[in-house]
Amino acid sequence: MRYPIFLISLLTLLSACKQDNTALVDPDVYYTCSMDPQVVAYVPGSCPICKMPLTLMRKGKGMKAGEIQLTDQQIQLGNIAYDTVRSGAIGEETAFTATLAADLTKTYTLSARMAGRLDRLYVKSEGDKVTKGQRIYDLNSEELQAAKEEYVLVLQKQKTQQGALVDYSELARQARQKLLLWGLSDNQLDELAKSGRVGDHSSFFSPYSGYVLEVSQEEGAYVMDGSPIIRLADLSGLWVEAQVHVSQLGSLRPGQSVAVRLPDFPELTLRGRVDFVNPELSAGSRLNLVRVAIPNPGMQLRPGLPATIVVPGQAQQALTLPLSAVLRSGGGAQVWLYEGDNTFRSVAVETGLETAERVAISAGLQAGDVVVTSGAYLLQSEYVIKRGAAPE
Repeated sequence: MRYPIFLISLLTLLSACKQDNTALVDPDVYYTCSMDPQVVAYVPGSCPICKMPLTLMRKGKGMKAGEIQLTDQQIQLGNIAYDTVRSGAIGEETAFTATLAADLTKTYTLSARMAGRLDRLYVKSEGDKVTKGQRIYDLNSEELQAAKEEYVLVLQKQKTQQGALVDYSELARQARQKLLLWGLSDNQLDELAKSGRVGDHSSFFSPYSGYVLEVSQEEGAYVMDGSPIIRLADLSGLWVEAQVHVSQLGSLRPGQSVAVRLPDFPELTLRGRVDFVNPELSAGSRLNLVRVAIPNPGMQLRPGLPATIVVPGQAQQALTLPLSAVLRSGGGAQVWLYEGDNTFRSVAVETGLETAERVAISAGLQAGDVVVTSGAYLLQSEYVIKRGAAPE
């Protein structure tokens, strides 16, 4: 009698234990790793990859298209910050992110005027400063040497055979003109006429001052007629180039006076004029190239430096956000909307006027919406990792 009672008690105890363990598993809860989000478990534990403790997550409602959920640790590590969409005055000035570039109307290419070997190249590095009259290269050219010998010979004939039927002065003028067209200077030809020594090579000098943008040849190379040797840029004036969204082109027009500020020179504000507005959109985007011409005082600015084009305007009321909240791509502008419970949703927006810090939102958001202002790119990257593509 005792044995059946003991067996029944044991089965009851096991059943109760099983029910208790089942009750501990919540179907709306799972655990994942903030560093390795592909790891998913339904009981607490450690990540098998990085050994960090797994983080509790709640399934809640299913994630819709454009939504993503982060853990508390991901939000903290990603320095995710928020701001509330609100109405405010904007438009006292409109700012466009830009970059300094060389003025291509002030670039010069020095090319070989005849075939030969570059015996010596005196300028070898990009960025080197070149002054007008500076020696650039020495060329060993049989064709040029023959022309120089012909010029010396004609000059000798002119001196020794005065009164001859042949007009040696005219032949000398023609020979000199040919050498000038081939790049020799008047000083070189005067010295050649005086000494009569042709030499085994000819030196060529820069007719311009500027900075080297490109060195196209190497010392010892054989060049053909027309081969580029170096390319120079006169940096006394520069271009400021910005890619401007088509919705913002109304604030810019050719000839308009604007201010240009440079983060690397905060004390310097330059005045310039809009030199060019591209009538054609950039391929695959809704952006236009806008160019402003500015002076380069003291030659302290260089192509590649970041800049901001600032256009004065009248203030107007609009919904505004910090510039850092807006992600721009060829498909337009997007922001990440915070929906609570560590959930974020990508929202397409239309932007309007911009200042150095804020941008007007003309469509896509409402006053009171909470958006991500710091860490938006992290959210974008995390979404791509989890979903395999950027949000539409």
